[in-house]
Amino acid sequence: MSTGLTPELASRAAVARMLPNDLPSPCISICRMHRPSGFCTGCLRTIDEIAGWSRMDDATKRRVWRAIELRAEADLLTLDDQDASP
Repeated sequence: MSTGLTPELASRAAVARMLPNDLPSPCISICRMHRPSGFCTGCLRTIDEIAGWSRMDDATKRRVWRAIELRAEADLLTLDDQDASP
C-alpha cells in the first residue's frame, strides 16, 4: 500500500530539517497506522514519535524528520500486508 504522498513528504522533510528552530509537525491529518511497517500512512512516524512530538527538542525533531525522509525515499508503505508476521 502506497499513499502516493511519499515524494512530497520527503521534500517537506528536507525543508523542515533545514529550519533553525520551531520545526513543524509532520502531521497532515491522515492518521492511520500501517500494520506491516508500523508507520502512520500520512506522516511516516511511529506511534512513539507521534506521541512524543510535543515534548521533543528541535534536535530530536530534526532526527525524526530525517527518519521520515529516509522512510519516504525507501517507500516503506509499499510493504504488502501479507508480508507481516502474525
